[in-house]
This record gives sequence, C-alpha cells and structure tokens, in this order.
Amino acid sequence: MTKKQKKVLRRIVIAAVLFAALSVAGRLAALPWYAWLALYLIPYLVIGYDVLRKAALGVVHGEVFDENFLMAVATVGAVALGEYGEGVAVMLFYQVGELFQSYAVGKSRRSIAALMDIRPDSANLEDAAGAVQTVDPEDVPVGAVIVVRPGEKIPLDGVVLSGESTLNTSALTGESRPRSARAGDAVISGSVNGDGLLRVQVSKAYGQSTVARILDLVENSSLKKARAENFITKFARYYTPAVCLAALALAVLPPLALGGGWGVWVRRALTFLVISCPCALVISIPLSFFGGIGGASRCGVLIKGGNYLETLAHTGTVVFDKTGTLTRGTFRVSRLRPAPGVDEGDLLRTAARAESYSSHPISKSLREALPAAPDAAGVTDVKEIAGRGVAALVDGRRVLAGSAKLMQEQGVAYTPDEGVGTVVYVARDGAFLGSILIADEIKETAPAAVAALRRQGVRTVMLTGDSRAVAEGVAAQLGLDEVHAELLPADKGERVESLLAARSGGSLAFVGDGINDAPVLTRADVGIAMGALGSDAAIEAADVVLMDDDPAKISLAMRIARKCMRIVYENIVFALGVKALFLLLGAAGIANMWWAVFADVGVMVLAVLNAMRMLAVKK
Repeated sequence: MTKKQKKVLRRIVIAAVLFAALSVAGRLAALPWYAWLALYLIPYLVIGYDVLRKAALGVVHGEVFDENFLMAVATVGAVALGEYGEGVAVMLFYQVGELFQSYAVGKSRRSIAALMDIRPDSANLEDAAGAVQTVDPEDVPVGAVIVVRPGEKIPLDGVVLSGESTLNTSALTGESRPRSARAGDAVISGSVNGDGLLRVQVSKAYGQSTVARILDLVENSSLKKARAENFITKFARYYTPAVCLAALALAVLPPLALGGGWGVWVRRALTFLVISCPCALVISIPLSFFGGIGGASRCGVLIKGGNYLETLAHTGTVVFDKTGTLTRGTFRVSRLRPAPGVDEGDLLRTAARAESYSSHPISKSLREALPAAPDAAGVTDVKEIAGRGVAALVDGRRVLAGSAKLMQEQGVAYTPDEGVGTVVYVARDGAFLGSILIADEIKETAPAAVAALRRQGVRTVMLTGDSRAVAEGVAAQLGLDEVHAELLPADKGERVESLLAARSGGSLAFVGDGINDAPVLTRADVGIAMGALGSDAAIEAADVVLMDDDPAKISLAMRIARKCMRIVYENIVFALGVKALFLLLGAAGIANMWWAVFADVGVMVLAVLNAMRMLAVKK
C-alpha cells in the first residue's frame, strides 16, 4: 500500500470512528441542530475535504461534471436538509470505494512491475586497457564491449565475444526454459546471465534495444484505446451533465407542478445524483484492458493496446506463414539425388558456393552440410530471384540453384523430385546436376496450437512459398483448414486481401516471423509476430508480439483477449442495469440515500472485483 493510500485509510478510520461515536451519542443526548451540525462536520471534512476541493477546482477550471462534483452536491445537500449522518455516510463509503479502486489499479500496475524489472540499472563498460567501469546503459556506444557478470541483467543487445553461460529470458518470454550463450551468439537486453562471465560487443544503442522497445510498448499501450473504452469516455462526457440536469428537473418541476413538497423532491434529487455516479464504468473498463495487457505481458505476449486486444478477441481466421512459424525454420539437407555422372560432393559444393552470400535459411543449411565453409572467392555476379532461387557465376560458370520454376524459366531440362521438404534443383551452364532435399521440422507445439485454435472456433490457413506437396504434407500433419502453396512474397499480400474480402465474420490475424512478412502483418486486422525475440521488424510491424517462437501462445493470447472482453461486457451491462433500476427507484422515492450508496460504491466495488479477474491468467 502506498503512502497516499495509507493516508486515505487513516482518514477513513478516523472518520468512521467519529461517525460511529456520533451515531451512538445521537440516541443518548439531545442537542440543538447547530451543535449536531458542528459535530458531524468534523468527520465530514476529515473524509471529504479533498472531494470538495477537487469539485471546487473543477468549477473554477470549467470541468464541472465529474464524480467529485456529484458527490459534493449530493452530500452538501443532504447536510443542508438536516440529514447529517447520511451526508457523512455517503462521503465515507465513497472514499472507501475510491481507496479500493486505487488499490486495484495499483495491484494491476504491480502485475506489470515484473516486466518492468527487465530495465537495466547499469552496464559494465570495458575500455581499451581492459579496465571495467560502471556506466548508464544509455551512455554505452554501439561497438563498445561490456562485461556481464553471473546473476546480472544483460543491459544492451549484442554479440558474445567470449565466455559461456545460460540465460534466463523468463521476464521476456514468460517461459523459464534457459537458453545457452557462447562466443558468436546474439544476446538481448533484459535476459539474466546465469553462472558464466560474458564479454559482449554492443550491437544497438539503448534506445533501440529490445528491453527499451518492450518497455515503451507496455507503457504506451494505454494510449491505444479499444472501442469499448472510447465508448465509455464519450458516454461519461454526455451522461454526467444529463443526470445533473435530470436531478435539477426532479428537484424543481414536481414541486412546481404539485404546489409544494420541496424538501421531499430535493432529497430525491440528491439521492438521484449519488446513484448516477458513473464510477463503476469509468474505472472498471480501463482496468479490465490494463489487466489484460499486463497479464499477457507476464506470459511473454506483448499487446500494443486495448484496440488490438479487442480485435484479437473477435478473431475468426488465423493465417500462418509456414517457415519459422509452424516449422522450426532450421533446415537440414536430408537427401542428395545427383544426375547421372555427377558426384554427390560436386552437387552439394556447387549449390553451397552459389548460395554463399544468401541469408536465406535454405542457403545456410546447404553451407552447413559441407565439412568446411564453402570457398566463396570464385563466386561473382550473384542474383537472388525472389521466390525462385539464386543465379551466380561460380569459377566463371553460370550456376542456378532453386525451385522447379527457376529451372523451367531458365529452360533447364531437370528431373522432378518429391519429398516432405524443399527441393533445390541445381544446374551448371544449362546442364542439370541434380536435386537436394532440405527438410524443415514442424515445431513440437504446432499441432496442439492449431488444435486449440480450432476448438476456439477459429479457421486456420497456411501460406507458403514451398511446393504444394510439401505444404499439403505439413497441413495434413497439423490439421489446417486451408493451405496455399508456391506463393511469391507479393502473392502472400494478395492472398490475405482475398481472405479479408471473403471472410464471413470475425477479424483476420496474420502470424509471421516479422522480418519478411512486415507488409502482410500491417495489412491484416491484427498482425502477430512469431519468434520475435530481438527482431526490430516484428516489434515495429506487428500489433501483437510473441516473445518466443511457441505457436501455442496465439491461442493463449486469444483466450486472454476473449476473457477481457467478456468481463468488459459484463461490467457494462451490470453497471448500466443497476444504475437504471436505482435511478428509477430514486426518482420514485423508493430508494433512499443508503440505497444510493450501494448503487454507487457497491456497484463500483463489484465491477472492479470483476475486472481484477484479468490479473489471474492461466498459461
């Protein structure tokens, strides 16, 4: 509990004790009205002076219609009518509700505090002489060397120069599984070093580091409000003046029409004002979204705002990119089929050398299949053909390495090959050398992830540039509803456009690796970046960022979003329904000021308690 909350609690206790004492004294002693007024003003001012002050400042600054104004008018009016006890009680219970609300919001913020703990306090900067000094991470330039001792947070993104250790990334991914780090491995800020000493060369300034981007996303997520939040904001803007005018009409029109009874109708109007406070909606709805975003963050799912949480809750179709999303993206050469008269080693070396300068995972797998790194000295005039493969001059001879379409377009007579994986066809100077089968393993959690989405009523679609045989094989293993294969990068965007146009209901989510799929991520109703740990493109382009490569997190994110929207709708219906009922009862004179306390504070407490359910997220 904060100092401010403790101060309010002390005021509540003091006012409650004084109020109870005066209530008992009222049955035992007979004092003139002005004496009782003076005595009741003591607990009233102890508990309500800040509300009166805020109401007065609101009037001065032209911001009249808020809950402070409603409470001030209602309680001052009750005291003026001689209902001293009711005036103090309403203010007392209102402050109890406000304290509870403050505690709930504080607890929700503390639920994100674990994520905020990833912020590094300092960095150990190593100078040219090898001496180490402690500096602010923001003062460390790119290219500098930092030392990370066992148990310390890695303050900046970089590459390990020396040392070996395990890293705990649970604050980023929500998973406690350790990751190994050794020389040459990339490491990200926010991870906790295990038991080894690491020397890391910084690759990004602090402002562009993973930890800074994550913190920025979470801290600014409240700026992107959902439709339900915007509705409540607009609703309160018009609702409060409307109920104030209605209360004024209730106090004035019936006495004028009936010729008297001013005290009765003014009391009803004051009760009407207390009942009308929109606290339950104004507090519980943003709290629900805040709790949803915080709960998702603890599970390693970053949702950039309430609007994306709301869209995710209504998702009816999930479109997957295959490589790196449903499959590991770690390709292995699983079979060589050289043409007659061609040596297997010559086939593999030729393909690997042609792919020497490509960063594609398939190219990397070809190079890794060789006992030693391929000689790139004689490789020139390299040209990557999107969605087809690579053309290059290898020792002065034209080499093609890529798909069957590349062979067809270049007029090479090739022997078709099939298998569960990607087939790379190789030709040299127009002569077919053979084919290489490269397999990509399906992620262990992918089948369960797809099954979970289908149980949630979500249609699943896969897009890939692989051959139809490979794509259909993967789709069959995972139980996908629809698959589109042999797509160029531009084709994926067109296919998503057609899926958006053909959908019958619900929003469409696209799940990609966040690097090559940035245009499609931004075009979908909600873009989800898979395996985005440290990926700038993913964090920028996606609306939802999964901080590890587990596709099961998609179903979890949707479950969190749907639970959040269910709680939001429950609170809206409950609060408005109870308010409407009690406003009618108050206008009719059936509900008194004590009923009004329940209609305001009671409803707010129940709505906030309901909203706090978002803080409990089952992984």
